[in-house]
Amino acid sequence: MMKASVLIVEDDPALSELIVWHFANEGCKVRVTADGEEALELVREDIPDLIVLDWMIENVPGIEVCRQLRKAKETATVPVIMLTARGEEEDRIRGLKTGADDYVTKPFSPRELLARAEALLRRSRPALTGSLLIHGDIELDPAAHRVRRGGEALHLGPTEFRLLRHFMERPGRVHSRAQLLDAVWGQDAEIDERTVDVHIRRLRIAIAVAGKEDPIRTVRSAGYALGD
Repeated sequence: MMKASVLIVEDDPALSELIVWHFANEGCKVRVTADGEEALELVREDIPDLIVLDWMIENVPGIEVCRQLRKAKETATVPVIMLTARGEEEDRIRGLKTGADDYVTKPFSPRELLARAEALLRRSRPALTGSLLIHGDIELDPAAHRVRRGGEALHLGPTEFRLLRHFMERPGRVHSRAQLLDAVWGQDAEIDERTVDVHIRRLRIAIAVAGKEDPIRTVRSAGYALGD
């Protein structure tokens, strides 16, 4: 279905295990917690592509987690599906007004949850479904593994292509060197963070066009971002 990173926030162990299994079986990178406070910490460490969030969880309720996610610029647009045993229309409206993108009432079919997740990801992260990525005059085709700027083909190495794709999937977001290492090289890679700087420099050279500004922004003491 998709190669997405998903955070599952659910305090029912059996249901949590079932949801995790279905998403992992679709190729997703899954993290899980039963605690609202820990969920916010996990999001701060590494922003997921999608959050499946139970309404009634420990410490910080799901609806408050959702509210805090929407208040922060970095997570304001991360898709959130709320899970709850509450079926009343008033509760559903409250959840959606808080910022949830979708609402699934227990009990539910895991296949339905996956379908709803895929629909949200198709809109928020088109690259996960193989769609063309566009940022300014840069176009990246994940399926064909091609990059163009201003209509002209660019030649990127494999690592630079993965870096650019990661940036273009999350425009405007600041990524630390550690986050880029995990996302592009993998969490088990034993590589010095300065390697990121080397490949950022190579990427900048590869996408540079005379008379056009560098789209990659260096954020002092924080990392790198694509665009504003």
